[in-house]
Amino acid sequence: MYRKICALLLGIALLLSGCAGSAASHVAVVQAAEYEDTSDRLKPVSEPEDRAQPKPAEPAPEPEPPAPPEPTVATLAVCGDAMSHMPLTNDAWSEEKGAYDYVRIMSAVQPIVSGADYAVVNLETTLAGGPPYSGYPNFNSPDDMARGLKEIGFDLCLTANNHSLDKGYSGLSRTLDVLDEVGLAHVGTSRTQEEHDYNIVLADVGGISVAFLGYTYGTNGIPVHKDHPYCINLFNTDYLTNLSALDTDKLSADLAAAQAMNPDLIAVMIHWGVEYKTTENSYQDQIADFLFDHGADIVLGGHSHVLQPMGLRAIPDGDGGSRQGFVCYSLGNFISSQNYELTDTTVALELELTRDNVTGKTEVTGYSYSPMFMLDREEGASPRFELVDAHAALNAGTAGESLQKQLTKAVENCRAILGPDHDSGK
Repeated sequence: MYRKICALLLGIALLLSGCAGSAASHVAVVQAAEYEDTSDRLKPVSEPEDRAQPKPAEPAPEPEPPAPPEPTVATLAVCGDAMSHMPLTNDAWSEEKGAYDYVRIMSAVQPIVSGADYAVVNLETTLAGGPPYSGYPNFNSPDDMARGLKEIGFDLCLTANNHSLDKGYSGLSRTLDVLDEVGLAHVGTSRTQEEHDYNIVLADVGGISVAFLGYTYGTNGIPVHKDHPYCINLFNTDYLTNLSALDTDKLSADLAAAQAMNPDLIAVMIHWGVEYKTTENSYQDQIADFLFDHGADIVLGGHSHVLQPMGLRAIPDGDGGSRQGFVCYSLGNFISSQNYELTDTTVALELELTRDNVTGKTEVTGYSYSPMFMLDREEGASPRFELVDAHAALNAGTAGESLQKQLTKAVENCRAILGPDHDSGK
């Protein structure tokens, strides 16, 4: 309607233009323009139908789960009975050094011992002071023997054995003084009651904590003096007679004390068995079973002066599962001047210890041994005694015919007693 009115007015203006001329025409156009229809401008503007709608946010990616921690793996090296009979003591003397050089005699085992995270040995002698020194039956060796063991790489000595009291309490006490001086830990004997009450060595073995305890069956008939009842850890209550009554109260209490220290593993070093027998007896089995049942994970035996069997042991954990332990009944002589059958043959033992850092479970996961042979060049030779790595010497091809036969026989004996599968040189 509005547009019709505007058109009518425009027509009238045109009719009048003939009379009013250009001025009137201009006025009419202006008026028409002033009344231009703007109604469409007042209409609300509709939203474009195709305006992009916001997309839903993408879900955040799930974070990658952290990788489980790697297990901790460590190596424990173990050697047998370190003895210094007088022929060996005399051979160890070095004029050049002005001291007893036990490192020369033991050097073949150094790569294994020093390469392990921790190394232990049975010190089957006293360091009671001298000279003079003595061998069997009452051992007293130079202090340099302890220095040599430390230099080779040993960390801990078992000092409880049948020769601990060869030089009485004073000899036992001085032995521990010397070991302290050279930096060797010790377990099994004590100078005081307080030392006895805490006679457990808690060691860091490559990041795995191991509690070490030490015992002997007896003292070669030498009674423990009443003034020093604490000086040696005996596992028999009848150590002066039948050697068959296990001190279960002491062993269970000591193992409980070790467990209270919350170690990853418990190792018992023990002097037991029958000399020169290549198999364990039923009493050793009974003791081992008791130790495992009361918390021990590792049992390391000695005393027979010859090799006895070793192997892994499944130990019930009380929850229907089991943990893997290890027992070695004897490693024979580590160093000595005994040279009759099998007393000159030993091994350097390496135990693999593993802690699962997810579950915390720690156990012995493997072992290997390296056959060693104590070469005796016979009286008058200089040097006379030398510990030889059997595989290394055979592989080098430098051993003479006689030594080759001895080393080959030593390897065969090791495999016959210990089994061939864990021979490091197989």
